[in-house]
Amino acid sequence: MEREWVVEESVAIGAGTRAVYAAVADLRRMREWSPEVFATWIRGRAVKAGTKFVGFNRLGWRVWFTTCEVTVAVPGEAFAFRVSSFGLPVALWGYRIEDVSGEDGARTRLTEYWEDLRRGNRGAGLVSLLGKVFTGVPAEERAALNRAGMRATLGRIKAGVERG
Repeated sequence: MEREWVVEESVAIGAGTRAVYAAVADLRRMREWSPEVFATWIRGRAVKAGTKFVGFNRLGWRVWFTTCEVTVAVPGEAFAFRVSSFGLPVALWGYRIEDVSGEDGARTRLTEYWEDLRRGNRGAGLVSLLGKVFTGVPAEERAALNRAGMRATLGRIKAGVERG
């Protein structure tokens, strides 16, 4: 099987685009949504492009952190951040938020996407090795794990936003 470098999943949510954006852009709530994230540390109060934060993650007994920087923060439309480890690029995570009023009774389509950045750059092999050591997941298996995690994340966001 060929390695996947990009993964995305979507869900329809019965809420407006601004409410959905507020949920995904509130990095302090990421632990409510993600099955891997258990904490975040954010510099400053406002989250905007350029905001830096640290994500603390867990898979089973393994615990690790990543440094991140928000790259896109457009209310009601898109939110994304770049992940690095020891200064080396790891991944790009993001959300596209689209108004789809009238489709299946939902008002917003939320798409979560991930792109593996551990290729074609200095240190890609090292950061892949570190990823396996810290997370227990070989780089070739990360896309499948992230796809499952995205489905869980999107389901939790949907439930949380629709609940109000």
